[in-house]
Amino acid sequence: MPKTLIQYVCQNCGRTSPRQLGRCPSCGSYGTMVEEVIAPPAAKSKPARGLSSQSHPRRLAEISGDAEERLPLGMAEFARVLGGGIVPGSIVLVGGDPGIGKSTLTLQMTLELAARFAPQGAAVLYVSGEESERQIKMRAVRLLQNNHADQPLPDNLFLVTETNLEIIFEHIRTVAPLLLVIDSIQTVYLPELGSSAGSVGQVRECASRLRELAKSSGMAVFVIGHVTKEGIIAGPRVLEHIVDTVLYLEGDRYQSFRLLRSVKNRFGATSEVGVFEMRERGMVEVPNPSELFLAERMVNAPGSAIAVTMEGTRPLLVEIQGLTSYSNLGNPRRTPNGVDLNRLLLITAVLTRRLGLRLADQDVFVNVVGGLRINEPAADLALAAAIASSMRDVPVRADAVLIGEVGLSGELRWVGQMNARLREAAKLGFRRAVIPRRARSNEPLPEGIEIQQARSLREALQLALFEEG
Repeated sequence: MPKTLIQYVCQNCGRTSPRQLGRCPSCGSYGTMVEEVIAPPAAKSKPARGLSSQSHPRRLAEISGDAEERLPLGMAEFARVLGGGIVPGSIVLVGGDPGIGKSTLTLQMTLELAARFAPQGAAVLYVSGEESERQIKMRAVRLLQNNHADQPLPDNLFLVTETNLEIIFEHIRTVAPLLLVIDSIQTVYLPELGSSAGSVGQVRECASRLRELAKSSGMAVFVIGHVTKEGIIAGPRVLEHIVDTVLYLEGDRYQSFRLLRSVKNRFGATSEVGVFEMRERGMVEVPNPSELFLAERMVNAPGSAIAVTMEGTRPLLVEIQGLTSYSNLGNPRRTPNGVDLNRLLLITAVLTRRLGLRLADQDVFVNVVGGLRINEPAADLALAAAIASSMRDVPVRADAVLIGEVGLSGELRWVGQMNARLREAAKLGFRRAVIPRRARSNEPLPEGIEIQQARSLREALQLALFEEG
């Protein structure tokens, strides 16, 4: 009789080890090595893999190259992130922190899609391995009552609480749904593997079976995934390679805004972002997030500057706040919220060395309003202006937006998609924009906003601050 083997697998990177380790030798994470049982091969024949059909080679010229027809969504922000709608036969992974709203957003989507396709008789199947049927029913009723008080629950929306993937496949054969939702992939398991649900092997194999199901049947599959404390989806990294689209639902749980960000999409643009607001009636779309983020802005307050950042193909205007305060510590603090710490240290060094600001004895605090996180260098100029404005107690011009990357020599560098950024600023009523000077003029800049070009950070601050001279 074959002997059952045990190995230890890192839940972060998938590295295996024959013995228990406190620290993973590959990724350096502590406490991520978990035990996994390697089941002996069964004597009986291997069970069928989902609903896969026999494959055969085809000539590339014979394959249709028409655009894939998508399932329309009434939630425009969700459709934008997916690339225009749900592609049949695709598998989508939705991740996010606990309590951020993943299940609520997905249930809203299934309710809306089931109601849309009810006249055609198409079914939607929601599989939950974490919540009871009663809990999900109560949430669905609450969502419908708050959005459409007179609309009943769709008859073509089916719900089952199950974690055994083989039994789930039996339910799929019975219902034949147009859309399948698995909540969550860490709770689903295959009995033949022998390891516990959520282990690296279980997550990898279950995701592979669901992918085969989606590709062979044309069914759209949405999978909800847990995240680790580092903010990445729990389980092997190969999970993100298996699926077609990876979406992250981000946001501070103490803030009402939620960002649905696409980090991988085989059917649309990556880094696309949809903005939602968490309310009693669920996730409410925010069609104009820039206006909402600037609604509570205090005009002509020192330490406030407006940056235009690109989230996928969408320009967003955000307020960056800076505050400097005298410190008695030998090493003053640099505290960023919404920007990278290394970027803050770089901007602080440039302001100190190139503009002569005495920041060596100042605590510097930076905040991006609304719980957003900015990673692109186009916000460097606004970040520098907010710090300089607070240090000199001089406000930035209220009708100006600041766009540009700051170099180590204090120069300003051009950033991409400048015209889209300027058009969005003009649409929201800003009358001037301070941007880097262009080396060559390939296309004209948009009208309706006064363009002020600067070659260096010093020159840009002279244009942006009221009393700079």
